[in-house]
Amino acid sequence: MKPSTPMPVIAIVGRPNVGKSTLFNRMTRSRDALVADMPGLTRDRHYGTGRVGERPFLIIDTGGFEPVAKEGIVHEMAKQTRQAIAEADALIFLVDGRAGLTGSDQAIADDLRKAGRPLVVAVNKAEGMRFGTVTAEFHELGLGEPVAISSAHGDGVRELVEMLLDRIAPVVEVDEDAPQEPEDLGPRRIKIAIVGRPNVGKSTLVNTLLGEERVIVFDMPGTTRDSIHIDFDRGGKQYTLIDTAGLRRRGKVFEAVEKFSVVKTLQSVADANVVVIVLDARQEISDQDAHIAGFVVESGRAVVVAINKWDGLDEYERERIKRDAFRKLQFLAFAKTHFISALKGQGIAAVMKSVDSAATAAFTKLSTPKLTRALVEAVDKQTPPRRGISRPKLRYAHQGGQNPPVIVIHGNGLDNVPETYRRYLEASFRETFSLQGTPLRVEFRSTRNPFATQS
Repeated sequence: MKPSTPMPVIAIVGRPNVGKSTLFNRMTRSRDALVADMPGLTRDRHYGTGRVGERPFLIIDTGGFEPVAKEGIVHEMAKQTRQAIAEADALIFLVDGRAGLTGSDQAIADDLRKAGRPLVVAVNKAEGMRFGTVTAEFHELGLGEPVAISSAHGDGVRELVEMLLDRIAPVVEVDEDAPQEPEDLGPRRIKIAIVGRPNVGKSTLVNTLLGEERVIVFDMPGTTRDSIHIDFDRGGKQYTLIDTAGLRRRGKVFEAVEKFSVVKTLQSVADANVVVIVLDARQEISDQDAHIAGFVVESGRAVVVAINKWDGLDEYERERIKRDAFRKLQFLAFAKTHFISALKGQGIAAVMKSVDSAATAAFTKLSTPKLTRALVEAVDKQTPPRRGISRPKLRYAHQGGQNPPVIVIHGNGLDNVPETYRRYLEASFRETFSLQGTPLRVEFRSTRNPFATQS
């Protein structure tokens, strides 16, 4: 089974105060990282996702790069930037057009030249300046044609990203006259990504899953970061395990190396149908756990939660952990939670049963008549609140997508439907159609009033 192409990775590199974070926020359309500043990694590397048209990508924001630093926090930041460079498929070397070319820019250019990655010099803060003039001196870096942009105003940013994506992930032209395969409404093999912090037991769970049946068809290196897809069968069903724990093959034995790569994890989540989030019952649920879970939900992937190392805990500890999980992971209430021991194989069958159920829910096909009937019943139970003199009118619903299921509701005045009512409808649809284990999206589309522009 051939893995799908992972999202390309772009890293923003430059000396301090040139506007890297502003550019990151512009590219991710956010004010901070989608997977925010993860504790245990560094405060100076942020990861997020962006999209140009139908082309998604991962973006890494780095701290101020001073490659000649030999000690202290600046040296540590430089190490983190070099790690980001190693993870990236392409680089944006950001410089300050108003400050002009500096000695630090020259030192960074020398360092980046050795990286061998596709690279564009982006001259920032160019708003209100003649682009030819502001980029002129940066030709001296010898890194190709500089591009003038404004992170703050967005000038030239889209063109910059498209330029890099064309180099590392060119658009494949599709022959519209060629016969097309029918739409696949569900995976033949359920693709499972197992994610979590280091040392929570991901590798042990992987080995238990693969070791029980002793059926491993092949491993397939997918990217330069050795993302591995492993096909295996269990209980007569077919699965593909997407490695996020650094699996390596040694002869016929799989060795699980516990390492945490944010880029690999984000790409694996994007490629999966179901994500198993592994937590450690003997540690507090951390912000990092919540960040990982939050990214999975934002990605729309079906979820199963496995709280590992449950064996050996007394009743008091177990109750405390359950309360902690309920409090900190309320946004995962739609997902099934299991308490397992990956080492002893306890609870694994229940996890896989929930994986099957979550995948079924994620790819469920909902007919328009059934959705509209469920919508009418939900509105009858609780009508949407008035906004001003009118009340939103919800007329009918249809399915707009799968993995996650998207339900599109049509009617009048739907721009005024509050978020609380949207959540009520999500819960109602989820209960009616037994959609446990998958996020659910509800979208509103108002019918245009043909008389709105007439006096």
